[in-house]
Amino acid sequence: MKARITILAALMLASSAATVAADGEPPSTGLSILVDAGAFWASKNNANFYSGREGNVNTIYRVLHSNTYGKQIYDYLSTMNYITDAVQNERQLTVAEWPEMYYRTSFQVGMGLKYQYRSGLGWLLRFDLTRLNARGVFNLSADNGTGIPGGRQYVPFNIVGLEDRINIDLAITEQVPLNRTTSLEVDLGASLINTKVRDNIIEIDRRTWSILDRWNGQSPDAGVAPYDQEILQGGIGYGVFMSLLIGYQIPSIGALKAGYTCYQSKTVLRGGTGADGSRDPYTAWGWQHMLGIRVEMNNFSFLNNK
Repeated sequence: MKARITILAALMLASSAATVAADGEPPSTGLSILVDAGAFWASKNNANFYSGREGNVNTIYRVLHSNTYGKQIYDYLSTMNYITDAVQNERQLTVAEWPEMYYRTSFQVGMGLKYQYRSGLGWLLRFDLTRLNARGVFNLSADNGTGIPGGRQYVPFNIVGLEDRINIDLAITEQVPLNRTTSLEVDLGASLINTKVRDNIIEIDRRTWSILDRWNGQSPDAGVAPYDQEILQGGIGYGVFMSLLIGYQIPSIGALKAGYTCYQSKTVLRGGTGADGSRDPYTAWGWQHMLGIRVEMNNFSFLNNK
């Protein structure tokens, strides 16, 4: 990782000497407002936080074997003929196969400020929002080995995790003009990442039950309040990133750029115990990727009094 950063830094410094090229046109200077958006691919290192495994902060069995919500699931499976009378109660329902979770491709949007000097160097401050959807499938069976009609051995359930991430990005930028209208830009910086879990859901036939630990470690039995409480799961992480963009100058407005960003981030999702006994196994480093566009506006004449 250090070697990559050293190489990138050297490239940025070397490109600084090239700003007088391309017909002698310097890059646009001054303050810009930027807005960016694009597709985001999250690291799968964190997705299994939502798998519902025993030892996690949110577990399938806490709901599946509860007097209230487990009974709701059992009644629904019976009504829809997913199970037979051989399964006598919710306590006989077991997880036959645990899910392997993955993140769907997400959408990232952001806005910020950028200042460009005549040398080509500059800085930017950006705030990005990403809403992530982790998904997987677990197989439900019965501990007596029977009770699943139609020759099947299990009932598949979807399991979903929903989270929001807010990135605060601070970077040094280098812009190199290629000709009078296009330029190449490299950004190198660091991120502060706030992750907030929104929900963790098991679902079949569009019927859903949340498995978030809203009960402070207790089982959600008949006397427990319904799912109307706010919870706080997640945490503050950090990382570094590099962006490579190619831009087209728009006269009297600013620039339109297309680019790729690569993050090496430590995303914090606290809660759970790994197979080796480690705490918070889903708080980990991982690669994240973003491919999108950026609009930079640096003509503020509309603010002038007429």
